[in-house]
Amino acid sequence: MEFKLPRGTTDILPEEVAIWQYIEGEIKELCHRFNYLELRTPMFEHTELFRRGVGETTDVVEKEMYTFLDKGDRSLTLRPEGTAGLVRSYVENKMHGLPQQPVKLYYVGPMFRYERPQAGRNRQFTQFGVEAIGAKDASIDAEVIAMAMEFYKKLGLQGMRLEINSVGCPTCRPKHKEALIAHLKDRRDELPEEDRSRLERNPLRVLDSKHPVTQELTKGAPSILDYLCDDCGEHFEQLQSYLTAMSIPFHVNPRMVRGLDYYTQTAFEIIIEGFGAIGTVCGGGRYNGLVQQIGGENVPGIGFGLGIERVILALKTQKVDIPIKSSIDCYLVALGDEAKAKGVSLVQEWRLAGLSVDQDYLSRNMKPQLKSADRLQATFVAILGSNELEQEIVVLKRMDTGEQIELAYAEALDRMLKEIKKED
Repeated sequence: MEFKLPRGTTDILPEEVAIWQYIEGEIKELCHRFNYLELRTPMFEHTELFRRGVGETTDVVEKEMYTFLDKGDRSLTLRPEGTAGLVRSYVENKMHGLPQQPVKLYYVGPMFRYERPQAGRNRQFTQFGVEAIGAKDASIDAEVIAMAMEFYKKLGLQGMRLEINSVGCPTCRPKHKEALIAHLKDRRDELPEEDRSRLERNPLRVLDSKHPVTQELTKGAPSILDYLCDDCGEHFEQLQSYLTAMSIPFHVNPRMVRGLDYYTQTAFEIIIEGFGAIGTVCGGGRYNGLVQQIGGENVPGIGFGLGIERVILALKTQKVDIPIKSSIDCYLVALGDEAKAKGVSLVQEWRLAGLSVDQDYLSRNMKPQLKSADRLQATFVAILGSNELEQEIVVLKRMDTGEQIELAYAEALDRMLKEIKKED
C-alpha cells in the first residue's frame, strides 16, 4: 500500500521550515513591541464552544468543522479558528481579575477546516492571531489594526489595502436587518438556496455572499452605516480619527460583515492588491458579546487572525528577499580512522562552544567531503589528517577567500568564534 498525504495537508520540508521560523520570529518580536503575551490552547475543544461562539449559521460551523465523538461519547471538534478557544481560556482562568487590563494575548498554531483546498488555503492551516479583551475604547481597535498592518510591512510586503466597517450592535442591527429583508423580499426566490436560508436566519450574512447572483441583488441594499446607533456611530468615527492620526490609510466598505457571527461594531480586512481572486490576507473585528456568551463577564474584545500559509504565498508572489541564514560555521574533514576518532571529539567541543558544525559520516575521501562543505555553505573547513593529528593541529580554511592556516585545536576554535561573532 502506498501512503500519501491526506488531501488538504502538506509536508513542510526543511528548506521551507526556515521561512516559517523567520516569520514566527517576526511575530514574537512584533507582539513583544505591542505588549501581547502568548497563550497556547488545545487543538480540540468541546463542539458546543464553536457552535455558540462562532455561530450556528456560519459556513465554519455548518460545513467545515472536523467533529468526532471520543471514547466517552463526548462531541469534540478540532479548532477551526483561534478566538473561541482563547476566550474560553480567558473565562475559565478568570483573566478578567488580572490587575493589568485589557488582557492582550496572541496565539500561533494549527487550525482545521474541511473546505476545498486552494493556493495558500489548506484543510490544516496555521493561524496567527491577537486578542485584546477588556476595553471598549476605539483606540484599542486602532492598535490591533495597526499591529496587523505593521506585521505585513515589516515582512516587506507591498500593495496592502485596509478596509473597515462597523457592523453595529444588538441595539441598532435589528433595524438594518428589517430594511435588508424588505429590500430583498420581492426577489427572495431569485437568491441561491444557501442565501435564502441565510436571509431567514442571519440576514446580514447575505452581504458576505460570494455568489454573483446575490452580489448583484444586494448592490443597492441598505447600508448598515445608515442604521448605527449613537454609540456605534461615535465609536466608528473615533476609530477613523485614530487611524488617520496614526497615518494608516483606510477605505470604508459598508458591505463587509466578515464570516463569523460574533462580530460587533468594528470589522476590518487587509487585502493585498494583485494577489489572486481572493486577496484578503487578514481579517478581524470586535466581539463585545462573545465573552459573556461563553460564560464570562460582560466585557468587550477585539482581535484578528491571519494564515501563515497565505503570508508565505504572498512573500513568494512578490519575490520578497527573506533574510535566512542557511549556512553552517564549520565542516570538519577527517581523513582516516584515527583522525575521525579525534574529529568526533573536536566537533562535539566546537558545538558546545556555540558553533554550528557538521562532519562526514560515510568515510569518504577529501573531495566529496569538501563538496559537502560547499553545499552546506560552510564558512570554514577544518582539515584533519594523519600529519595534522601528529602535530595536534588542523588546517583551517576560510571558504569565501580560500585563505588557510595551520592552527592548534584551541586556536582554531578561538579564530572561528571571533570571526563568526564579528560577522553576526
